[in-house]
Amino acid sequence: MGGVSTVDRAERVPKQDRSRATRQRLLEAAVSCLAEHGWAGSTVSVVAERAGVSRGAAQHHFPTREDLFTAAVEYVAEERSTALRALFPDGAAGDRHAVVAALVDLYTGPLFRAALHLWVAASNEEQLRPRVTELESRVGRETHRIAVDLLGADESVPGVRESVQGLLDMARGLGLANLLTDDAARRERVVGQWAGLLEESLG
Repeated sequence: MGGVSTVDRAERVPKQDRSRATRQRLLEAAVSCLAEHGWAGSTVSVVAERAGVSRGAAQHHFPTREDLFTAAVEYVAEERSTALRALFPDGAAGDRHAVVAALVDLYTGPLFRAALHLWVAASNEEQLRPRVTELESRVGRETHRIAVDLLGADESVPGVRESVQGLLDMARGLGLANLLTDDAARRERVVGQWAGLLEESLG
C-alpha cells in the first residue's frame, strides 16, 4: 500500500518550519537593510548575508528583488497592525490621546523608514511602482480601519472620515520630520492638540 510513511511526514514538518523561519529571517533582514541603506544599498545578496542564508535560498523564496522588498514591507506592516490592535485589546474609545500617540508611533519606526525608501525607489522603477502603489493602498486602508475602530469613530457622520484621514496624514508628516532630527518634543505637543481636536470632532 502506497502513501507517505511516518518518517517522511516527520521529516517534512520540520522542513516546512525551517522554510517559514528562513522566509521570516529574510523579510526582517530586508526591512532592516532598506531602513539603514536605502534601495541602492539593499541587494538580495546583502539581505541574504544579513539573514544568514545563501543567495540561492533567498531567490527560492523571492525570485526577484522587487518580490523580496514588497513582501518585506507588507510583512512588517501586518506585524505592526497586529501589534497596534494588541495595545488596545478591549478598544480604546475612552483614551483617544493614547490612540493618537500609538498611531503616530507607527510612522516613526524602521518600518516607515523602509517604506519611504521603497516609495522613492518606486517613483523611479517602473516594475516596482504598481506593486508598491497597490501595497500602500492596502496598508493605508487597514491602518484607517484600525484607527476608526480604536477611536470609536462613526464615519456616517459628515467630516469624521476626513478627520481620521487627516490624523493619519499628519502622523505621516511627523514621521518624515523625525527622519532628520529627533522630533519627540514637538510630536508630543502635536499629539496632544490632535487628540483634543478629535474629541471635539468625533464627539
